[in-house]
Amino acid sequence: MRIGIVCPYSFDIPGGVQFHVRDLAEILRARGHTVSVLAPADESTTLPDYVVSAGRAVPVSYNGSVARLNFGLMTNAKVTAWLDRGRFDLVHIHEPITPSIGALALWAADCPIVATFHTSNLRSRAMQVSYPFFRASLEKILGRIAVSEDARRTVTTHFGGDAVVIPNGVYVDRFASAQLRPQWQGQPGRPTIAFLGRMGEPRKGMPVLAAALPRVLAQVPGLRLLVAGPGNADEVRASMTPEVASATEFLGSVDDADKATLLRSVDVYVAPNTGGESFGIILIEAMSAGAAVLASDIPAFVRVLDGGAAGATFANEDSDDLAQALIRLLGDDTERARAAAAGRARAEVFDWSVVADEITLVYETVLEGAAAARTMPGQGVLGRLRRSGKGMP
Repeated sequence: MRIGIVCPYSFDIPGGVQFHVRDLAEILRARGHTVSVLAPADESTTLPDYVVSAGRAVPVSYNGSVARLNFGLMTNAKVTAWLDRGRFDLVHIHEPITPSIGALALWAADCPIVATFHTSNLRSRAMQVSYPFFRASLEKILGRIAVSEDARRTVTTHFGGDAVVIPNGVYVDRFASAQLRPQWQGQPGRPTIAFLGRMGEPRKGMPVLAAALPRVLAQVPGLRLLVAGPGNADEVRASMTPEVASATEFLGSVDDADKATLLRSVDVYVAPNTGGESFGIILIEAMSAGAAVLASDIPAFVRVLDGGAAGATFANEDSDDLAQALIRLLGDDTERARAAAAGRARAEVFDWSVVADEITLVYETVLEGAAAARTMPGQGVLGRLRRSGKGMP
């Protein structure tokens, strides 16, 4: 297949959606498909050879965080040119109604379209307002994928219809076989825990974790917190108590290899996120690496952890409960080993070898439906679009 994939978020500062798009493109290419990815990116950003830049993005507040998006007339021309050059059998758009290149591709594409919805936001005012503008274009989507039940409910609530749930994928073996780094490993009496994420985003939960740690340090004085991710470390350090600040090491942004090594090396990965998460790819990565996972009990995380069987949870935004759960986990080697082993087994469900098969099945089903519509021009969505002049030639 010739597949075009559209990522709305900039590759300059990659996050979960960008990593998902990158990994999907690579496994599809490894299976013999021709794949091109269109994404916002600055001229100075080094991109894989299969990624085409749609131009520089601008920071926009979206879904409780700051996303780097790209929109406008010049961008629209680049999207159209990419579609014309690609002559794709199918276009796969991620977050098709985000005000970025995904929406532009949805309007412009005249081949079968699959869309993946990543966002979980049942009360989104932006989605409620934007739906009338996108309603006709959304009919062009022949296959809908949601990365979680929470994302699926967002789709059904705001746009009607339904979506098949296919989770984000992880290369489990890459994390399971990562190198250990002695300076990040815990030692008797000096365990290590990790936090990964944008430190300046309140929904990532750093304030909740920092508030819990004085109580934890009183019981486990040798504890070390390793923090990886973008953000102003000086501001975060200044917000901590002196004892927490002295127990914290800020690593800055890390590449894929160092992220895997960090997760492979620490005793516990803590995910104190307070909301706005539809899945939890970092939990799967930590589980794949063999770290015991302690996460807030937001619905997306509880589902990833199989109701808590594949890790431990604490009450969302409750720093006291986080402290109690972390003290228990650090103080019980047997339970920590059980959680790590259960997490590692659970992670296999999300391996790219499984996820790619499910996504490819959606592609094949959509293309078969499109072929059938061509033989029966008056039937189905494509038939209606063709009569209106918007469908396939």
